[in-house]
Amino acid sequence: MIGQRSLGFVAAAATLLAAAPLSAIFQRWTWLVQAAVAVTVVAGVAALARMVRVPLWGQVLGMLAGLLLALTWIFPGGTELLAFLPTPATIDHFGDLLAASVQDMRSYGVKVPDTDPLLFVTVLGVGGVAIVVDVLAVGLRRPALAGLPMLAIYSVPVAVYVDSVPAVPFAIGAVGYLWLLLTDNVDRVRRFGRRFTGDGRDIDVWEASPLAAAGRRLAVVGVALAVALPLAVPGMTGGLLDSLNSGNGTGTGRPGQGGSPSRIDLFAALSGQLNQSEETEMVKVNTNEEAPFYLRYAVADQLRPNGFQVSQPNGRPANGDLPELTSKAGPGVQQRTYQASVEVKNLNMPFLPSYAEPTRIRDLSGAWLYDRGQQVLFSNRDNSRGKKYSFDYVRSTYTQEALRRAQPLAADNPIKQLQTQAPTVRAVDQLVRKLVQGKDTEYDKVRGIYDYFSVENGFSYSKTTGDGSSGDEITDFLTNKVGYCQQYAVAMAWLVRAAGIPARVAFGFTNGSNSSGGTYVLTNRNLHAWTEVYFDGIGWVPFDATPAYAVQGSTRSAWAPDTDAPPDVSPSTRSTAAPGNTDPSAGPAPRDKADEETDQGFSGSAGGPTRQAPVWPWWTAGILTLLALLALPALRRMALRRRRVTRAAARPTVSPTDVPAEAAGGGRMVVVGADPDRARADAHAAWDELLDTLVDYRVLVDRTETPRATADRLVRDELGGDTPAGGAVRLLGRAEERARYARQPLTGEELHPALRAVRGELAARADRRTRLMAAVLPPSVLHRWRTGFADRSSGLVSTFSLGRYRLARRFNPRRILADRAAR
Repeated sequence: MIGQRSLGFVAAAATLLAAAPLSAIFQRWTWLVQAAVAVTVVAGVAALARMVRVPLWGQVLGMLAGLLLALTWIFPGGTELLAFLPTPATIDHFGDLLAASVQDMRSYGVKVPDTDPLLFVTVLGVGGVAIVVDVLAVGLRRPALAGLPMLAIYSVPVAVYVDSVPAVPFAIGAVGYLWLLLTDNVDRVRRFGRRFTGDGRDIDVWEASPLAAAGRRLAVVGVALAVALPLAVPGMTGGLLDSLNSGNGTGTGRPGQGGSPSRIDLFAALSGQLNQSEETEMVKVNTNEEAPFYLRYAVADQLRPNGFQVSQPNGRPANGDLPELTSKAGPGVQQRTYQASVEVKNLNMPFLPSYAEPTRIRDLSGAWLYDRGQQVLFSNRDNSRGKKYSFDYVRSTYTQEALRRAQPLAADNPIKQLQTQAPTVRAVDQLVRKLVQGKDTEYDKVRGIYDYFSVENGFSYSKTTGDGSSGDEITDFLTNKVGYCQQYAVAMAWLVRAAGIPARVAFGFTNGSNSSGGTYVLTNRNLHAWTEVYFDGIGWVPFDATPAYAVQGSTRSAWAPDTDAPPDVSPSTRSTAAPGNTDPSAGPAPRDKADEETDQGFSGSAGGPTRQAPVWPWWTAGILTLLALLALPALRRMALRRRRVTRAAARPTVSPTDVPAEAAGGGRMVVVGADPDRARADAHAAWDELLDTLVDYRVLVDRTETPRATADRLVRDELGGDTPAGGAVRLLGRAEERARYARQPLTGEELHPALRAVRGELAARADRRTRLMAAVLPPSVLHRWRTGFADRSSGLVSTFSLGRYRLARRFNPRRILADRAAR
């Protein structure tokens, strides 16, 4: 019974570990705390039921009742008795939470906030799985089957998560499942009887079973393979390979890749498409509006020190009528309704392009949602490629006087609080104070900032940015005054926020080539970024600060005219010009050579401009590393040969010798001789080099032979008799034999020429493949490395095993308990 109680609590803990992948869905960890409470209550009720020997069906009823009490306490409806006893009204409250959870599932994208409906469904599901796991693992003693309900939890984030579920939560859940299996098997073994090793030795109660140790090793290897294999095999995940191929961690934001809306790197996608050498058709749009504004698909509205980033959109199903827009009717405000149809070609993102204020959308599946605040169509489960849909939209235009009448937002307005947040940059604040000085209305302040980005103030368009020395990207751009659309859009939005006015960056397409019937073909050359500013009572109003001459299909408006246009050219005449128009005043001006250069200068995650050095392809470093690794054996062989040859060269030594004074002419005579110890070492070095050479050229080496027997066999079998190479081999063998067994070693012989002669003869008799391997990957070096690695590994394993055994004998809790029981 004690074993069953222990197994029951392990089953509860394993259920919580198996729920770890749900962390990929929720923004916070509230769900885990609440699920832990529910699972603890279920496990406690089950343990109490087993203590009083309640049958299995009674245990199930008890666990269901415990889960109901836990849910009543965690999600009260206000009609409970004693705060945890449910009433019929409580059941109705639970039904309302279930119904509301369906709407929340449609409205929110991952990661979702902590709403009561979603938390209720999560706790209910995890608690139900805990009951099933307890019944299978403890009641029926089938813990292996408990993996199925655990897998059901894992299937939830897999089904709703657009990217791959992170590997760490899966590994945590796998550990919980293996823990459950291990606990069950330990309990079964203890019930069976005493334990023994493979050689029959009885195992103390405090020692781990060898079978259990082997099982743990297999479990670790299995979990490692289960986590690593999906990361490495193409098609199984968007993890490791996509990270290597995409050049960024998320795998999103690059052309042709989808992803979670909050993880899309819009700046990297825009930069990558604009810098492509080929023009690619991306979207085809047909509208009955004569001169439409930009077709937009996303916004970046979170400004952090590293730039603008995309926030997670939230919305309602997009297909059908959308929430009514706030009326903007008034003097100087004009709104007209139009219709448009879109066919997406090569745009692969979790966003769909539309005009700014859609009112009704048709032909979209339920996977697509509309965020009214961001005014974007998005999906957490689908991408835009190949989609065809139509929609009605409102085009709003304003006079400058209408925008001047807009009053500043209240300090507690959510848009004011969120969309004016900006890091403090001294240069930006000083410039903003100068630009808005003397401006009374918010529109005039925005126009002061907008008009600053002009040729007259030194700004120009280029896909290459200059060096900066300030250490701050926005400051460098405002100093160099060179960049393209995303730098201009981010800089203006940053400055407007610094002035206390809500602003964000929008992404979309300018007007492309216009064919008959109001159809526009939009390519990667039409991708664009601009600024949107919020005015009270009016909404988000677009301002495009990028020089109009450099943007294909550029459109300007009465409230944001082209600051670089001649005084006699109205904004409307430039706004409807197609890129292919031959009128030089309407189409984009010719670009200089610098404008055609490929830009390397906009950081993926940052919203501000930056200059980056040219980046070498990632495979270049891989090739260089591979070549260096392949060259290591050859370099090691060369170094070893050089050292041995240096020793094997004849080196006479000079030593003083006492001779008769008459023979020495009355003095001390110096005799040139050989040092026996040096000669013996040289002979050993030459013999070792000979053996390595034989190994390199695939010649059999028998370590049990004497040097003379080895030399005779080589002369007879490999060198074809008494040739010059055969004489060299016999010389090397005689030198090694004398060095091993004789009192005096062989001296006065040149061993280096003998080695060279033998190596040349073996190379001449070997085939081409053998010679190549001997030069590039010498088998003697590889064999020595393999042997050394095996020896060191064995030594480490032995040391670790001995240390673990000693620690187990001294500190193992099982032994301590056994010793106490013996006393």
